[in-house]
Amino acid sequence: MTRFILPITLSALCVSTLAVAHTGVQNPAVLARMESMKVTQDSTKVLGAMVKGDVTFDAVIARAAAETIAKEAARTKSLFEGQETDPKSEALPTIWKDFDDFNAKSRDLYAVAAALSVSLETEEELRIGLGQIGGACKACHEAYRE
Repeated sequence: MTRFILPITLSALCVSTLAVAHTGVQNPAVLARMESMKVTQDSTKVLGAMVKGDVTFDAVIARAAAETIAKEAARTKSLFEGQETDPKSEALPTIWKDFDDFNAKSRDLYAVAAALSVSLETEEELRIGLGQIGGACKACHEAYRE
C-alpha cells in the first residue's frame, strides 16, 4: 500500500509546490525549464529521504525516482536550446556561451541516474548513487546557475 500512497502524495505535493515556486514567471520556455528542474529536485528528495532514513528504503520507488531524474536530464538540452530569459530565471547566460559543456554536464547526470534506475538494489547503492547525482547537479549549478 505504501508503494502507491507515497508516489500519489509526492505528486500532489509537486503540483502544489510548482504553483507557488514559479509565481511571476512570464516566459513559458523558462517556466518549462523551471518545472523540469523542480521535478528533478523532488525526485532527488525522495532518494535523500531514503538515505537519511526518513522514509523506508524501497528499491522500486528509488529506481523510479532515478528514472524520473534521467528523463528530465535527457530533456535539458532541448529545454535550453533557445536563449530564453525571464527576470525570475536563475539560469546564467554562460549556458549559451559554453553550451557544449552545459550539455556534457546534463549528460553526466543522465548517465548516473539512468544507470541507477536499472541497477539499484541496496541502500548502499542508493547512498553512492545519490552522491553521484548530487555531484552532477552541483557541477552544473556551480557553473550555470545564479
